[in-house]
Amino acid sequence: MVASANNSNSVPQTVYSMIGSNSVGPITWDDATWILTSSFIIFTMQSGFGLLEAGYISSKNEVNIMVKNVVDVVFGGLSYWMFGFGLSFGDGEYSNPFCGIGYFFVDAPEEMMGILFSTFVFQMSFATTATTIVSGAMAERTKLSAYIIFSFFNTLIYCIPSHWEWASNGFLRTLGMVDVAGAGAVHLVGGVSALVATLILKPRLGRYDNGIKPPPLGNPVSALIGMFMLWWGWLAFNCGSTFGISGGKWKLAAKSAVVTLNGSIGGGAMGILISCIRFKGKYDISYIVNSVLGSLVSITGACAVIHPWEALIVGAIGGALAILSCHILDRLRIDDPVGASSVHGACGVWGLLAVGLFASNDSLENTTMGRSGVFHGGGFYLLGIQLLAVVVITVWSSVLSLVILLILKFTVGLRMSVENELMGADYSEHMIGHDTVVTQMLKDYVNESRETRRETPLSVISGKAGEDNTKNNEKNNIKEQNSRVTIRRGSCISRLSYQISRNLLLKHEKVTPINNNEGGIPGQTDEIN
Repeated sequence: MVASANNSNSVPQTVYSMIGSNSVGPITWDDATWILTSSFIIFTMQSGFGLLEAGYISSKNEVNIMVKNVVDVVFGGLSYWMFGFGLSFGDGEYSNPFCGIGYFFVDAPEEMMGILFSTFVFQMSFATTATTIVSGAMAERTKLSAYIIFSFFNTLIYCIPSHWEWASNGFLRTLGMVDVAGAGAVHLVGGVSALVATLILKPRLGRYDNGIKPPPLGNPVSALIGMFMLWWGWLAFNCGSTFGISGGKWKLAAKSAVVTLNGSIGGGAMGILISCIRFKGKYDISYIVNSVLGSLVSITGACAVIHPWEALIVGAIGGALAILSCHILDRLRIDDPVGASSVHGACGVWGLLAVGLFASNDSLENTTMGRSGVFHGGGFYLLGIQLLAVVVITVWSSVLSLVILLILKFTVGLRMSVENELMGADYSEHMIGHDTVVTQMLKDYVNESRETRRETPLSVISGKAGEDNTKNNEKNNIKEQNSRVTIRRGSCISRLSYQISRNLLLKHEKVTPINNNEGGIPGQTDEIN
């Protein structure tokens, strides 16, 4: 964005400037139109995140994850209006290199209305995106009430790094850090918070009982549609970060569009190649989606200051990094259902460092403040500042998110009960039930165990029928049938539901074993009554 250098009597100078410290001319009404239009498109990314996350998780939680994306805008937007924007870009008497002071409960007189309100709307779209990133990592096991509180206070995690990077007196900006569209303040912040959340919540029930292989996507089509919506929104995310089209900003916006597309092309190609090699000619959907999104994150910090051919390299490395880091987390038994920690965290780090390597001096808007990256003869200063930014943003995000989440854990509680997690958040949080036999059996089973105060879900998860001692005959019959009957996983709503639905269906006489499958469908091992 631009700081007004002219007409200071009519248009107050703002401390906010994303694209250069010595930009040409004041913010005009043309710039405000560009800013607002970009902001509206960026808000559509909430739909993309929701569809993506719903596609990755089981169907019994898909409504809940969409509601959490609504919560991000409602409560995250409220807190950003109340204090987040002021802590980021307040220019009051006590504003300092650590945080801004001023503009709390955002409002403006007529002479400041245009620049202040357009800046707020644009930055609010960034703030809610940073929170939405975390929702995917917490999916399928987090209480909605706890998430609402987290969404409100997550603004604190975002607004301080955004001041460091983009306010004219922010300490990282003063040192010369470059982050055009938020690889650090948005994606690294969100990715680190997502990782902390997964570590505190622990894995979903049954996630690693049978190895580290990821469960099948709940709805691959939804995941792909979500990816396309994010792809579209990312163009506004990066191009809108020129914060206008006056002066030389329109040229940088056009360049950002080409660089963004080339970066995603490089990442997508890398993901498809890795999948084809690893799975011997098969194309894994999660590899494709994560590689495209990882490349977009990687290009975000440098979109206006590198060349299109360099974007292919940055994006390809980002795509590979997203896939590799997802695999490493699974190896460590860290359960991130949508790979948010990898796509936004690991690729956010790479996106900041890529600026220090590939950036060239921007003579149009002075985005790099006269500096270039290592590969353009600028030495290691810019790379060193970018590395410093990675360290301080990571430390800030991890410490503050840890504090917020631990407070929630020991007060209102973060994780759903075992029964609610088995039934799914759609039913337990929103009274929405899926019209399937298995889900109905789950509800009956959980209600029965609540009435008798038995902890049978834990014994069932281990593969045993948790019947009372008073029902020994029934228990023996179930064990005998259980050894001969296999329910196909495709008929259940999730891998965990599969582990308990077998006993439930047998208990309620909904399954008849077919020993020889004579006259039946090839491959069918059970018959639903």
